Amino acid sequence: MKFKNILFIIDEIEFKYFELNKLVTNFWLIYEFLSRGYNVLITTKNKLFIKNAKACAVCWKSYIKDDDILKTQESEELELEGFDVIFFRSDPPVDVDYVNACHILDMVDENKTLVINKPSAVLCKNEKLYVNEFPSVVPENIVSADENVIKKFLKDKGEIIIKPLNRCFSSGVFYLNTEDKNINAILATATENFKTQVMVQEFLPDIKYGDKRLIFICGEILEYTVQKLGTDDFKFNQHTDSNFKKAPVTKEEKALEGVIGKKLMNDGIYIAGLDTISAKIIEINVTSPCFFIKEINNFYNIELHKIIVDKLENFIIQKKKLNQLV
Repeated sequence: MKFKNILFIIDEIEFKYFELNKLVTNFWLIYEFLSRGYNVLITTKNKLFIKNAKACAVCWKSYIKDDDILKTQESEELELEGFDVIFFRSDPPVDVDYVNACHILDMVDENKTLVINKPSAVLCKNEKLYVNEFPSVVPENIVSADENVIKKFLKDKGEIIIKPLNRCFSSGVFYLNTEDKNINAILATATENFKTQVMVQEFLPDIKYGDKRLIFICGEILEYTVQKLGTDDFKFNQHTDSNFKKAPVTKEEKALEGVIGKKLMNDGIYIAGLDTISAKIIEINVTSPCFFIKEINNFYNIELHKIIVDKLENFIIQKKKLNQLV
């Protein structure tokens, strides 16, 4: 084992109900690292702090008991550079508290401690806006708060999807067409009275079949994925078995690896979730992408968490070796 100490920064609701939850990607990864003998501690972004000009956190040890993962009652204050690797996987919204957590994490010397994903990249690479760095493989879109700009795009396209820039799980997403009787009200609501920029994408008809979450790990798109299906409309916003179906990665989707892989890695985005429709990337999840491990394991009869941790393990070892040579 080339590294030992791992910190997971998880979401506050996950911390409150901390145990093995098969719907939550963080717990599968923590469970697998613990199973391999790593020392895994957990914290949340609001437990990060600075002391004596050093990035620190209040942390709890995690452990396996009766096939659950639990945390100790006692916490300890630790400097972040005492960890070999930190997984920063707190859920959006990317609000001021999220931004401040990134600033604290950015104080960590990356030659001592690898932070996944790189906090400055998480700040700069907005999950919606990032797609526009790969224009050949994304739907046509605009980003604006201006009423007339959005209405012109709607007129040109006929049907559009409107997304807030800092939320997740389809929160605040609207479908709109030129025949809608509530265009003004929807645009005002989405943009907070035309003050807040939103992403406006052309509507892709194949959304009726759902979108795919491609799993990007250390430069590679894995061959396993699921199709996420909407409930009463086009949006996926319920994590239940009926909202998924098996959907192997196509050649066109795998080819996206060659378009985006090198840049994501250079940017410090080592793990991501690519939401796609018809092999077009509609969003690049860089904060805490869910990989639907339980569903994929059941559909493909595999242990995806082991595959992911194998790749993370190899990448972290190679990265730390490289840092030692610099």
